Amino acid sequence: MIFDFIGFGALNVDKLYKVDKIASAEEESFIYSFKEACGGSAANTIVGLARLGLKTGYIGKLAVDNEGKRLLEEFKREGVDVRGIVVSKTGRSGTVLGFVDLKGERALYVDPGVNDTLGFEEINMEYALKTKFLHLTSFVGETPFQAQKKLVESLPKSVKLTIDPGELYARRGLSGLKFVLDRAFAVMPNAGELKLLTGEDNYKEGAEKLLAEGVKIVAVKLGRKGCYLTNGEEEYMVPPFKVQAVDTTGAGDAFSAGFLYGLATNRPLKQCGEIGNFVASRCITQIGARNGLPTLVELKKALKL
Repeated sequence: MIFDFIGFGALNVDKLYKVDKIASAEEESFIYSFKEACGGSAANTIVGLARLGLKTGYIGKLAVDNEGKRLLEEFKREGVDVRGIVVSKTGRSGTVLGFVDLKGERALYVDPGVNDTLGFEEINMEYALKTKFLHLTSFVGETPFQAQKKLVESLPKSVKLTIDPGELYARRGLSGLKFVLDRAFAVMPNAGELKLLTGEDNYKEGAEKLLAEGVKIVAVKLGRKGCYLTNGEEEYMVPPFKVQAVDTTGAGDAFSAGFLYGLATNRPLKQCGEIGNFVASRCITQIGARNGLPTLVELKKALKL
């Protein structure tokens, strides 16, 4: 089987607390409610793509613990192939401690666990190369970062590479991510990550820098302003769908799922942004990164595709 997308990134269980406010140093807040949900940036995006009917797989690592079992079981329920996931007999699976305020804003603390022990030698290369797209997101540690780098260097040109860098990889700058930017089909940072990555305050100028590095398409996630898209020939500002935000956790990952679905199904660039914005808008109406992700039927009905 040839996958439409394989994701490669951290696997985490999100432990989410709904709070009165996100406390700063020496401040106090209080908790309204608590919920656990499966997460990880690439994992959320891959689940989003699976719900939209694409064939998906995953490369990652987890442990033999309750969190690891939960992550595997949810992937299987969502139809994501798990044969590329390494299961460690020792250590603990990754977790994220998250605080979400009444406006839906969040603060996250990552405990990577065995995510950061994933080495290149553990990757099933035969599995990894059977895909049309490889989608990368960040790890905390250097070992899995180097594994991603070696895998990218081994990819045939027929595999399209996409990346949602997150803050961790954006901090590495253009030189640190040169191995992926040289051949990236699409890069999907938010405005803050783009500034970290390129040093440019203006997101349009930052996008131009990425195009100059060899990136084919840049989609900048702008939150309440929607998104900015460019491929060097076309550029669009695509407005968001207005909804009441309950939890913004996973909104960027949801956008990536919709946007990548559009690219994979050969939609016009602007429509890819509209699909991304719609999927993100559905995500933020519920607590957790995946609960609100729409199905293909819901997407087609809403956007009349």
